[in-house]
Amino acid sequence: MTRWGRAAAFITMIAVMVTMLFPLSYMVWLSLKSETGDALNWMENYTAIMSRGRLWLFMLNSAVVAVAVTLGNLVFCLMTGYALARGKFVGSKALYFSAAATLMIPSHILIIPIYMLTSKIGLFDTYWALILPFLVSPLGVFLMTQYIRGLPDDCEQAARIDGAGELTILFRIVAPLCRPALAVLAIQIFMTNWNSFVFPFVLTSSPELYTLPVGMAMMQGMQGMGTPLLMAGCTITTLPVIAVFLLFQRQIVEGITAGAVKG
Repeated sequence: MTRWGRAAAFITMIAVMVTMLFPLSYMVWLSLKSETGDALNWMENYTAIMSRGRLWLFMLNSAVVAVAVTLGNLVFCLMTGYALARGKFVGSKALYFSAAATLMIPSHILIIPIYMLTSKIGLFDTYWALILPFLVSPLGVFLMTQYIRGLPDDCEQAARIDGAGELTILFRIVAPLCRPALAVLAIQIFMTNWNSFVFPFVLTSSPELYTLPVGMAMMQGMQGMGTPLLMAGCTITTLPVIAVFLLFQRQIVEGITAGAVKG
């Protein structure tokens, strides 16, 4: 690229970065203000929101649900993707295309079927209603299948010759090679479930089971929470997602770099 081309690319990246960071910065800025717009001690709104209602309980519920669903997807999507990528059985292609086809179905269409199912089997208003229906995601199955198909199978064949079973091959050989894909899947699933509002709102009725988005909405409606307090609560809500991204950032960069080298 020419000097002007590099300058244009740099300016474009700066503009994109500013556009992406502005909502987050504005939210933090509002959380440091009072109802009248005056500046406050930076901890005042955060102390007030943490001491109000059941925010700690809502955060615990969100953490339990998000972590359980994320771990379930990492295990089950890896196993399903490995079976579809390496297995040669009747109907494997049909199963793969059916899983990929579900990506075109809006998730909100499933609200009523999941609500009816959890009610009939006695899981409504429990942690299980927020966890079991989401332990396997079509996106995770599609991602892991495609990633495993791109891996060479030489080590797997050598392990089979040495007498290793399929589970041993999966978790000791394939899983370490899939760390970049698993990191991307973990971030996506954790972020989706941490920020989920509709499903926890529909599948629970007890305040003790409200997740953070539902609890924040209820607190705003019942306690007349102002914008600064709400923004403080939203800022606290984003911290775990940022922490998860930073935790898996190295694996994501390794995956991008590995793909670039292969290319």
